[in-house]
Amino acid sequence: MAHRASGVGRPGVDRTVVLTLLVLVAALSWAYLLFRFGRLSPLGTGTAGHVRVGPYHADDLARLLALWTAVIAAMMLPAAAPSVLLYARVKRLVRERWVYPSTFLFMLGYLFVWTCCAFAATLADWQLHDAGGLDETMAIAHPTVGALALVAAGVYQWTPAKHACLDNCRAPLAFVLTHWRRGMWGAFRMGVADARYCTGCCWLLLALVLPAGVLNLPVIAGLIALILAEKLLPGGHVVACATGLGLVGLGTALLFP
Repeated sequence: MAHRASGVGRPGVDRTVVLTLLVLVAALSWAYLLFRFGRLSPLGTGTAGHVRVGPYHADDLARLLALWTAVIAAMMLPAAAPSVLLYARVKRLVRERWVYPSTFLFMLGYLFVWTCCAFAATLADWQLHDAGGLDETMAIAHPTVGALALVAAGVYQWTPAKHACLDNCRAPLAFVLTHWRRGMWGAFRMGVADARYCTGCCWLLLALVLPAGVLNLPVIAGLIALILAEKLLPGGHVVACATGLGLVGLGTALLFP
């Protein structure tokens, strides 16, 4: 009876509620992406299939920020799901109050960091657009930039920083136990801290969307599959290194055709 009163015996209920919340946020992100893709105009300006020729206005930048936020959330939420589920489980086990609001704030910590990344990508797209560096699909027009991005992302796959962040993403229990903070504000701070590891693991993979175009759905889907493979498969570190070799090889082939 004591366990039932404290809620410790509710892992199935907690898992269902948290997964539902994760799926809802991911579905909203994909719905927005598909809506923009269906319009054939990333910012909804100009005629179908074309982007604004002149400088962006404030409303264009707001839509671009929302688009980048949706892209990053859609890419990263599936890989962050184990950490969010683990947080909710530990929150219940230590018998703290407000499990679901705290878990939501833990997720908001992730979304805050990803929105900061989206803000940086929006500024980059803004400058590239105004300089004439984007084509009609909002991809970087000069192929050399994309090739260099592939090489940089491939090299990063082999670095100690990449694998330290990947270790944290693959085994989140150590982070949860060593960085535990009580209360709902503590939940948000934990989400921000864990999202920094998550972003540190994948930031150059995310950056590949910039030269490919923010609405390049095949590239986004491929990167989601890669990120999930690194974080969830038994040989995630091997996957990361093998992918790094492939990215460097592809980038080099584009640089020296």
